[in-house]
Amino acid sequence: MSKQDFTTTLVVVQSPKEAYDAINNVRGWWSEEIEGPTDQLNGVFNYHFEDVHRCQIKVTALEPSKKVEWLVLDNYFKFTKDKTEWTNTKMLFEISEKEGKTQIRVTHIGLVPEYECYEICENAWTHYIQESLRDLIATGKGQPNGKGQPRTENEKRLTEEQQQTIRTKGL
Repeated sequence: MSKQDFTTTLVVVQSPKEAYDAINNVRGWWSEEIEGPTDQLNGVFNYHFEDVHRCQIKVTALEPSKKVEWLVLDNYFKFTKDKTEWTNTKMLFEISEKEGKTQIRVTHIGLVPEYECYEICENAWTHYIQESLRDLIATGKGQPNGKGQPRTENEKRLTEEQQQTIRTKGL
């Protein structure tokens, strides 16, 4: 794991089990449009956000109340030259107890500043983890994106650009 990999840490008062359960409820904090199992070892799920981003992810580790790990099997970004920047990267969610609270350390192994998508992805992951996942753990309701519901400023901008392209081409 490189120091350049995207990493963020979240601390909540809820239990490690509550954090673990929320992480595995990916539809509750990242996107309502996820298809496939997100809470089964070796399960494969698909994420997509309009025609801007889609990926296929395999759940490679599940250690209740301790760890969740995903492997990105396939990825497509409409807004980068290399459409596959996330392919073969990993998402690691490490859960631990710290001073009576639960710490969740999230690292996207392989998402590095050299990637064209880094700034947009850093912004999105920060929102989905620090706000949406936190809210899901604390209140039972996150802020996932859904059909026609971009959540971050970059998602809104990319959606507007997509709509402009469609209008320009008369589609």
